[in-house]
Amino acid sequence: MDLFLFTVDPSWGRDVVAAGAAGIVVDWERRGKARRQQGEGTQINSDTLEDLVRMRAAAPGRLLCRINGFGPWTRGEVDDAVAAGADEILLPMVRSADEVDRTLDSVAGRCGLGILIETQDAVDRAADLARRPLSRIYVGLNDLRIDRRSTELFRPLVDGTVEAVRAVVHQPFGVAGMTLPGGGFPVPSDLLAAELVRTGAEFTFLRRAFTADIAGRDPFVEVPRLLASLDRLRCAGAAEVAERRADFVAAVTGAAVRPALAAVGPPATRSA
Repeated sequence: MDLFLFTVDPSWGRDVVAAGAAGIVVDWERRGKARRQQGEGTQINSDTLEDLVRMRAAAPGRLLCRINGFGPWTRGEVDDAVAAGADEILLPMVRSADEVDRTLDSVAGRCGLGILIETQDAVDRAADLARRPLSRIYVGLNDLRIDRRSTELFRPLVDGTVEAVRAVVHQPFGVAGMTLPGGGFPVPSDLLAAELVRTGAEFTFLRRAFTADIAGRDPFVEVPRLLASLDRLRCAGAAEVAERRADFVAAVTGAAVRPALAAVGPPATRSA
């Protein structure tokens, strides 16, 4: 599974990619985001064009730039991201095929374009959207929860939404985010990792939880440990997959989780 780190810290990004992550995400999305996510405790970044230029020079691997949701500014943001060396652009908050088509026109084959399915409109149109020549498709759980006026972040992984989207996507598919084995709250990261593997996710993001859990630790130890835990999950038999799925559903819905299946590999410990 490819791991993409959200960061604009050149040395940190370089180390995490060298340790095994697939690349970096520089995040320009903030138009209307504070209003949309007010009171949700979500992360809103303030990354800039200069950050993208610095990360291109500093870090190996693929460089992704998440721009703002579609609007009159999209063509300019696309041009800036391409000029700064982005390998792919991520278009968030997609609602229609027309938004994607017009962004593809702006990209004009100069880099890849991925989309974030994080509205009910996009979920309903997933099969149509997936017919476009996209570099990747990601289901964003936070904004999808807000768009659905739900209180349950992981509900789309329980109610069949993610599986339905996955079934029509032929591009690299991603969902949710990862942190170190033994971390994660309120759902243990090991159960979430098992669910990502079960649904056939090919990439995911490393964001706040990962950055907090790895603080003071060696990325050249911890990133390979995370990747190894995902490899072990891919080798699980049908019975173990079913048990982990049941424990994930129980964790999401508030039921008890069996301790014997709560971890994959040695747990992470936080440094003082």
